[in-house]
Amino acid sequence: MTNQVQSIESLSKKPEEPKIIVNLRRIKRKIMIMSGKGGVGKSTVAANLATGLTLRGYRVGLLDCDIHGPTIPTIFGLESERPGFNEEGILPIQVLPNLSVMSVGFLLENKDSPIIWRGPAKMGAIKQFLEEVKWGELDFLIIDLPPGTGDEPLSVAQLIPNCDGSVLVTTPQDVALISVRKSIRFSEKLNIPIIGLVDNMHGLICPHCGESIDVFGTGGVEKASKDFNIPILARLPIEPKVAEMEDKGTVVREMLEHSTEWQKNFEYVVNAVEKTLEEK
Repeated sequence: MTNQVQSIESLSKKPEEPKIIVNLRRIKRKIMIMSGKGGVGKSTVAANLATGLTLRGYRVGLLDCDIHGPTIPTIFGLESERPGFNEEGILPIQVLPNLSVMSVGFLLENKDSPIIWRGPAKMGAIKQFLEEVKWGELDFLIIDLPPGTGDEPLSVAQLIPNCDGSVLVTTPQDVALISVRKSIRFSEKLNIPIIGLVDNMHGLICPHCGESIDVFGTGGVEKASKDFNIPILARLPIEPKVAEMEDKGTVVREMLEHSTEWQKNFEYVVNAVEKTLEEK
């Protein structure tokens, strides 16, 4: 009789919710930043988006899931920082009172250390971040995915429940556009709403005459936008100062100044992601 009672009690118990769902429950919007290939400025967009939302008063977290290219610590000038740990979990690095970041780069002895991990180890690290990093209450969690549409970004995307949208970063070259089309299909198959495209490195502003030089050509991003009915959120020119601010880790200061055409155009990206809070 006792065994029967125990069996009935065990059947009546609700199954425990996955740790990731529990840990991310206090986050209003989870936004993925994706690219079909590396080197198109995905992490730059992720860092500036997180900063831009923060400067509008939102509580923001930035999770760097780019295992083999964790540049977020460098972009924010935090290479010497290390996350804290307590009995509840992992404490992200505070950039501003309402902006916190976490990256595998914080766990490396130095920025030149290669990450020679097999697939299960990499996914184990990301899963641990999603389960144990204590973000607290957030308006936005910006997730910098690994580039491409292979096993790594797929595994990360599948781990994150109920993603609210993706921003796809590309450049005007044909080879990059082939890749971004794959990212569009990737998002569609995973039922991740696509907020829009960011056309990065869209021309070079001549420092002498102010005219735009189409270094990588034009028209390809517009065609992808029309083919898939996805808006272009912003066209961001090649801007040496943006590269300089990342190398120096001065993204926050530069975003406050809005001193380049790149940063002015980037506000359209922030606007589009901000609007996701008004939905649902």
